[in-house]
Amino acid sequence: MNKRITISPSPHVYEDTSVKRLMFDVVIALLPALAISIYFFGMGAIIVTLVAVVSCLAFEWLIQKYILKQEPAITDGSAIVTGILLAFNVPSNLPIGIIIIGSLVAIGIGKMSFGGLGNNPFNPALVGRVFLLISFPVQMTSWPIPGGFKTGYADAVTGATPLGIVKEGLGKGDQISDLMNQVPSHMEMFYGHMGGSMGEIAAAALILGFAYLLIRKVITWHIPVSIILTITIFTGILWYINPETNADPLFHLLTGGVMLGAIFMATDYVTSPMTPKGMWIFGIGIGIITVLIRVFGAYPEGVSFAILIMNSFVPLINTYVKPKRFGEVVNHG
Repeated sequence: MNKRITISPSPHVYEDTSVKRLMFDVVIALLPALAISIYFFGMGAIIVTLVAVVSCLAFEWLIQKYILKQEPAITDGSAIVTGILLAFNVPSNLPIGIIIIGSLVAIGIGKMSFGGLGNNPFNPALVGRVFLLISFPVQMTSWPIPGGFKTGYADAVTGATPLGIVKEGLGKGDQISDLMNQVPSHMEMFYGHMGGSMGEIAAAALILGFAYLLIRKVITWHIPVSIILTITIFTGILWYINPETNADPLFHLLTGGVMLGAIFMATDYVTSPMTPKGMWIFGIGIGIITVLIRVFGAYPEGVSFAILIMNSFVPLINTYVKPKRFGEVVNHG
């Protein structure tokens, strides 16, 4: 009778999961794509990634310690993930100064201005990427061509991405059948042999990371599948209507930031919906906006803009798409 029973409020289910574990699982999932990027882009991929990660860590530490007057929490791994994702969204020959500016915007504006991890409404890495694209359009659209591990950083040969080639060619009135001869084959794009950012190449490596995240239960399949399925259906319809003015669905999936965005950026816990139904709405919206920008807009790519636009709808989605409360009585009339 001397034993005390402690009753605490719900939830009573405990899982040994921490922010640090989740973030470092994401880092591990990104390693295959990073390895492929280093193989194709050489020292440029290493330099850009290191500068982005170190500067993101430094800015987060400085802002937390001297501006927010908080205990720095850079050991949770979130700044490392932001740095890698930012590096994956920029050219591997981007000047160091511009990378540092992007890191400052990503951490300072995209994350810490809202109060830090868990409070930011927009994906920080994408905030940094879009800021750089608007501010430094020439440097942000000079994409290195794969040249092997010996490829230099400053002297990398640049060229247009497959999306850029097709967009420009269609604008001149060229046919898709002719333009497809100017870009790598679908298989080459699948394993990464094409120009672009580190996150645009190696769909195979990104899919491997996706499998790891699913096995580790870091993310669910709803958002990536809904984005990929929407883009496939939308572009498939356009391709079926006129295959000479619209690229096939597989081309759209293997080029640009579709795989990186769907797997690693749209699935960010803080900036994505909480329910499976909400995730489907979110993913479908990203897929539709991406195709609209790619096909009818001025930019050849639209994934970053699509994710940021749908990030702004997440509070609305969470408000109106809710699961039934446990124990709720349903009136069947």
